[in-house]
Order: sequence, then C-alpha cells, then structure tokens
Amino acid sequence: MARFTHLAPARDEPAIRRGGIRPTTIAEGSGVFAMPILPSFFASHQWLRELKRQHAGPFVAIDFVIPDGEEVLASHYSRERGRYAANEAVGVIMRAEDPRGYEVIVPRKIEVKDLRRTRRVPQVVGWR
Repeated sequence: MARFTHLAPARDEPAIRRGGIRPTTIAEGSGVFAMPILPSFFASHQWLRELKRQHAGPFVAIDFVIPDGEEVLASHYSRERGRYAANEAVGVIMRAEDPRGYEVIVPRKIEVKDLRRTRRVPQVVGWR
C-alpha cells in the first residue's frame, strides 16, 4: 500500500473523519491532492506554505493509503501530469533531485477506510 498525506484546513477534520476526503475539480476531472509520506518531513508537507496563502486557519495532515497499483496523476506542478501506479509516483518523487513542487492527484474520493491518522503539523513548513 502506498502512503500519502493530504493537507486540509483543521476545521474540516471532523467531516473528513466521518466521510473521507472529497475530490477537488481539476483540469483532468477531479481528484485529491496529496504527497507521498517521504523520509523528509519538509518534502512531504511542502505545500503547507502555499495553502496558507490561499486559506485562513491552521491545517492538519490526513494520512491515507491506496493500493500500490492504483493509477494516480503526478508531476512537478509546472509540468504536464503523467499517469503512474501509486508506488511508481512515490518512486519518481523520492528519486527527484529536488522534490519541491511535486504533487500527486488521486482521481477519486479517499474513503474513510483508507484513512490512517490525522496529525497536527507545524504551520511554518513550506517553500517558494
């Protein structure tokens, strides 16, 4: 099982625990934005800074798993998204010289059964 984390406003945490993570509309349809849980805390939570610029309030990390072979979209945010098996997307980001700016999109809702834990995260992580 591939492990990912999704950053969400803390106020949404109770709803996510009850109903899972709903997809957001994107150019390719809809999906849940996530990052693999990497050895580097900074790399896994890099989008926090950008999210805080767009949304008020503290954020939480929602960790979840999906099957290794499930298809996801992944790329650096400035490049065209490619289709990968979930475990391949994790490998692409882990092997990147600089993982900043990468993103994974799971093209479906994340069900409650896939959730593993919710974590409070420092609110000062991020990159530009």
